[in-house]
Formats: sequence, C-alpha cells, structure tokens
Amino acid sequence: MTSRRWFRLVPLLPLLLASPKVRAADGFRQDRFAIGLWVPPQTKTDLEFRYRELAEANFNLVIGNSPVPVAEQLRVCDRLGLKTLVHVPGPVAGWPTNESCWGYLLRDEPGVADFPGLAQSVAEIRRLRPDRLAYINLFPNYANATQLGVATYEEHVARFMAEVKPAVLSMDHYPLMKPGADRRDAYCDNLETFRRHSVAAGVPFWNFFHSMPFADRMDPTEAQIRWQIFTAIAYGAKGVLHFCYWTPGQGNAGTGEFPKGGAILTAEGRRTRHYDEARRINAEVKHLGPTLMQLTGEGVLRVNTGKDPAAVLTNGPVRDLQRVGHDPHAELVVGRLRHADGRRAVVLVNHDHAYTAWPTVTFDAELGDVREVDKATGAEVPLVDDSPELPGIQLSFGAGDGRLFLLPAKR
Repeated sequence: MTSRRWFRLVPLLPLLLASPKVRAADGFRQDRFAIGLWVPPQTKTDLEFRYRELAEANFNLVIGNSPVPVAEQLRVCDRLGLKTLVHVPGPVAGWPTNESCWGYLLRDEPGVADFPGLAQSVAEIRRLRPDRLAYINLFPNYANATQLGVATYEEHVARFMAEVKPAVLSMDHYPLMKPGADRRDAYCDNLETFRRHSVAAGVPFWNFFHSMPFADRMDPTEAQIRWQIFTAIAYGAKGVLHFCYWTPGQGNAGTGEFPKGGAILTAEGRRTRHYDEARRINAEVKHLGPTLMQLTGEGVLRVNTGKDPAAVLTNGPVRDLQRVGHDPHAELVVGRLRHADGRRAVVLVNHDHAYTAWPTVTFDAELGDVREVDKATGAEVPLVDDSPELPGIQLSFGAGDGRLFLLPAKR
C-alpha cells in the first residue's frame, strides 16, 4: 500500500478534557457529495488560477497541505465555493472558521493505540467547533496486524467507531488491477465493511482511490477510475477522493513511491490525461450528488449473466440480468439503496473495466415507474430502452461505468 509518508498530519491535540458522550451526528453535517483530492496545487504563484482549474475539473473538496499559508488558501477557496480540510497547528480555539473550511486534518492511518487520544481530540473539536469535521483517515483492509494494532480489520474499524465516534468514516484503498493480479474483491470487501459501520452509526463514508501510478499500482485507465468510483457509489459512499491531484515530487520525476509521476497534474503543474478524465467523471458524480446524498446503502451483489442471475437477485429491485445475442456474459455490480422518501434505488456497474456490457434488465416495477438519474443533468428521467428493436429492456454500460435508477417503494 502507499503510505503518504511525505506529508505529516497534525499530531494529537492536547488532551484537555475527558471525552464527553457525543453522538457523531451531533456535529458536522455533510451538505453535498464530496468529490475530493489529496495533494492540492503545490505552488505559491497563480494560486487563484490553480484553484479555479481544480474547480473546473468539478472537484469540490481539497484535502492536504498547501505551500501557501492556510489563510491564503482559504481565501481563494471562499471565493471559488470550494471546501477544504486543513492542517493547522496550535490550540483549536485559534483554528479557522472560514466558509470554505469544512474541518481539520487530524491523523492518517492511526493504529488502535492512537484511538483514545483521537477520541479526546475529536470531542474537543466538537466542543469548540461543533459544525466542523475532525477528519481521520483509516488504513485499508490490506494493512497488517502490526499497523492496525489488532488481529483483524473488522475489529479495527469497530473499535474506531465505538471509541472515536467520527462524523465521517474514511479510508484509502488502492486496488491492484493488472493482468494476473486483480485484487478488486478486497476493495469491495473494504467498501462493504464501511457500508455496514456507516449505516449502523448513521454517518457517511468516503474513500480514496488511485488516479495515478505508484509502487506496484499501474497507471489506471479512465475505465478503471470509473469502476473505482461507481463501485464505491453502489455501496453507498458519500465521498470519492482522488489520489493524487498534484504529483508528489520536487519538479522532475518523483522519487520513492512516485517515480513515474502521472497524477492529475504533474509535479511541474502540467495537466496529464487524467485531468480531462477527472473532469468528465466528476461532472457526472456532481450531477448525481444531490440524489446520492438521499440514499442509504442496503447491500451489494455481483452478478454474472451466465450463472443464473435470477436466483441471485431474489426480492431485489432487479429481478434478472441476461446477455444479449452473441455478447459475452457480463458481470455487473448491483447496489441496492433506499431513498429518504422511501423509494428504492439501484446502482448498476459494469464490473469489467476492459469491455462494454449490454444486458437485458428486468426490474420488479413497470417500465413507466422506473426513473434514471441523468448523469448529464441530475434530473430524474424516464427509463429508455437502449435497444428498442430487441425484446425486453436493454441498458448499455461502458467499461467500468455505472448508472443510477429509482423505483417505487415496494408495497
């Protein structure tokens, strides 16, 4: 895994008072779907241009250290309507409260030995800055027992939720996606762990995924980036965080974990192909965001059209998925969610990041009662058959792509 060792987050805050019993929901309220990034512009010049460039790629949340003073970064973000999580030393009472300041960076990847101190730090921020987020990012499920401080990942997350009581549950997981080494199952397992704990606690969860090559992770294709994002959405994520926006490094090729460079912007500030990829995908997520914020994840299945999908999809909003004509069998991620107004939602994701999928889909509602949330506008639109000359309803999916549908509440 990557560790982000090149950046130190805030040390534990002074333990000024015992942790009061505060429900996570008593503090920070997330008011929009988070489309975030690690490593903001690493420049002291053209700051407004650089942050406007970031906003034009449809990011709305900036996480990480800036080379300029925090106050200057916040002033620019205030003007552009961006949110930030900032690293500020000193007593909490002196920390910023700008409109753009969503909260404060506390720790990255703590072990359980750190939890008691973090719990008191979180409680102090709730007392002094009740509407701000005390942000902590957890290890992924491929961290070892020494890193976690306990024998299992499940225990690590459960103890974090019980002891620290975060207002947002966040982790980084960078799935291996290369020939002969596909570890996306572990990514899905991690998302499922977070889905369960976030639902139980009534708090949102976010996750970092990778948009750049590093260590043994290959440079992802646009389809692989789509798959990481839309699969997280299928599990009910309320934030997707790109790693990284600006390439870590000192101006040429990076060193250590990042020898290739190749984030969304290079270390010199030049756009890579990932900039336009991020702008396209983030725009779609931004349009879906208001609806996604109303959804609660209920469970996820992975379905292969060649393995009796109807038997797997019992009692769900999708009853069957079948291949069309001579297409190869498709594998799809089927996320079941519930809208705040009682309607059911389903996110369908093409699990294949190399080929398109074009299944015949049978919903458990009449065609006229099914709506799709349009990724180009965010509007709810009637379901459209992508192959009207064929029997049934066909839906097309690009490699790694996903779509969101709404169905009436089940009577």
